[in-house]
Amino acid sequence: MSTTVLDSIIDGVRADLDTRRAATPLARIRDLAAETTAQRPAADVCARLDGRDTVGLIAEIKRSSPSKGALADIPEPADLARSYEAAGATAISVLTEQRRFGGSLHDLDRVRTAVDIPLLRKDFTVEEYQIYEARAHGADIVLLIVAALTDAQLAEHLQLTHELGMRALVEAHSADELERALATDARLIGVNARNLKTLDLDLDGAAALLPTIPGDRFAIGESAVLKKAHVETYARHGADAVLVGEALVTDGDPEATARDFLSVPAQTDERRNR
Repeated sequence: MSTTVLDSIIDGVRADLDTRRAATPLARIRDLAAETTAQRPAADVCARLDGRDTVGLIAEIKRSSPSKGALADIPEPADLARSYEAAGATAISVLTEQRRFGGSLHDLDRVRTAVDIPLLRKDFTVEEYQIYEARAHGADIVLLIVAALTDAQLAEHLQLTHELGMRALVEAHSADELERALATDARLIGVNARNLKTLDLDLDGAAALLPTIPGDRFAIGESAVLKKAHVETYARHGADAVLVGEALVTDGDPEATARDFLSVPAQTDERRNR
């Protein structure tokens, strides 16, 4: 079987995880997660998405990507996070994968000190250690990619996020993966226009999957948003929110662009009333 891009990324994630775990054992990271929760319980992004008249925005802090390479020099992620919060972003996604995306847990720490809105730790979660780690560093949401996990792992990771008071964004790319995502009890369901195994993009294909997400879940359109018209495409198909990185970090005025994206009317009634 040939190695996919996703396989390669996960290999690197596991190697970096081993290094961090050697420095901070599981028992310690559990204690740190508990301490963080006692000081600042996880914020519920679902409450911020519920009842919106316009599409929500998960605005991403993203320095680079496997498909595009370097995107933006972000010397102080806290400043960018403040711009997103000022624009009215529903949540902020902070990439912490370092090899392909140039992120770090330090970025998450910096953003957490700067804003109060929910934070998504955007990484390739393959072990429960990373969920404790996310909570310890102040994240309210973790990403669970269906293509990277077995059904048993999905269930176990979701259970842990619930125990920690967090939410999980369960991400699918295909109809089969979406079926697996919907078999869980996750309320945040993402459909990614980018195939992480090949890096190919298909906005229309991703948008077409959104109407099949039940009304008791929140549907998130991910990737392929470079302009307002792309947000409108997701909205027409019932997206409650979009997750956007590249278009914001490469724009000269990310706050204005975020406001523009947030002005798109939500069209979730048909999906929610079924």
